[in-house]
Parts: sequence; C-alpha cells; structure tokens
Amino acid sequence: MNKNEQKRAIEIIPAILPQDYAEVLDKVDKVKGLVSTIQIDICDGYFVPSFSWPYKKHDDSFEKMLHEEIGLPDWQDLEYEFDLMVDKPEEKVENFVMIGASRIIIHAESKGDVVGAINSLQGKVEVGLALNIATPVSVIEPLKDKIQFIQCMGINRVGYQGQSFEPKVLDKIQEIRAKYPDLMISVDGAVSLDTASLLLDAGADRLVVGSAIFNDENPGEVISKLRELQMKFYRFALQN
Repeated sequence: MNKNEQKRAIEIIPAILPQDYAEVLDKVDKVKGLVSTIQIDICDGYFVPSFSWPYKKHDDSFEKMLHEEIGLPDWQDLEYEFDLMVDKPEEKVENFVMIGASRIIIHAESKGDVVGAINSLQGKVEVGLALNIATPVSVIEPLKDKIQFIQCMGINRVGYQGQSFEPKVLDKIQEIRAKYPDLMISVDGAVSLDTASLLLDAGADRLVVGSAIFNDENPGEVISKLRELQMKFYRFALQN
C-alpha cells in the first residue's frame, strides 16, 4: 500500500432513501452518535422511476430548509452527502448546497449538463461522480481534477434499496483503483456484512449501507461489525 492509500479515510455511511421527511428524522435518530456522515438518496422520478423526499412531496420541510427556518436533523454533529439520482442536475444542485450538504454526488448517466453541475459546485462541497455498472471508467478522465471521489453502484437497478449485489462492480473498483490510485472510492448498493470484505479487497474506501443497517433490529451492531471489517482490512493492507 502506498502513502496515498494510507491517507485515504475509511467510513461507514448509512444511506436513507426517504419517502418523507419523517423517515429522515426517524432514521437519523437511529444512527446519530454512531457515524459522522449520512447519505440521503434523492430520486426525482425521471432519472429513475421512483420518487423520494423532497420530490415525493408530503410537507414543506425542504422549503423551510431553503429559507433557513429549520435545518437538517442534528446538523451540528453530522455531515450530509446527497446522492442526486436526478435529471438536469445543473438546475438542482444549488438547493442542496443551500440546505447544508457537505458532499454532493452526481450520476454520470444523468440527462442534462453533468459537467456544468460539477463545475458549479467547485469550492462549495466535495463532489462525487457515481457510475452505474455498465458505465465505462473512461468517463472519469475529463472530470478527474474536479471531483473528490467516485461512487460505484453495486446494483443494476439504482434508486431502490434491497437490490441484489452485482459482482461486476468488483472489476470496476479494481480498474478505477489501478488507474486513479489517489481517488477515493465509495460503493453504494447491496453493501452488507456479506459483501463488505469483497468490496474492501477490490479497493473501496467508503461503504454506503442502507438496508443492511436499517432493516436490522440493531443498526449500531451492524455499523460496528462493518467498521471492524474495514479496520482489519486496512491493518492487513498496511502490513503487506
């Protein structure tokens, strides 16, 4: 492992795909104090068929955040990354900056001005580029100096939690790690205690975990076990 690899931060990031703001509040409450960052998955009903908060509108919570009447839950202690599974991201990213995003993830396959959206975020938040299983790694090259990390999707059907693991993501992670050794790699989709070791061995840094955490009776125990796997892997890598 080279010096840059040693410096890469490892994280377990719970992922929330909320139907409404009440679900955001409920799930944040289950993991606060256990993690430093939470991912909120945003679906606009166009990039993927499903809708999530705030596009599946039940209340005015998002508008209140934009007007600084309320903040993201426990915003003093937590950082939030928003996975924008949306079309026309250039028209939407600024709202998520305004409500307090620390990281924003844009999908390479989004219809609209992906490059413009990424350019508009420079110096404001960390920027991630998400790649679906079938998307070639070559799309990274023209954007490599404008993004801080890659998010590899570990499932074929994005926008839905509880999907089955797609082993092809392992090859994609290995390819990215070989070509861009200094680039942080997150993995989202079908990350669990069963798949975590495979992903870490392939070269992943951050594990974004939804169903495996929130469908368990003890989310804290799952987080602890996943973190233990990460630490064991990195200790082993440092020794070799």
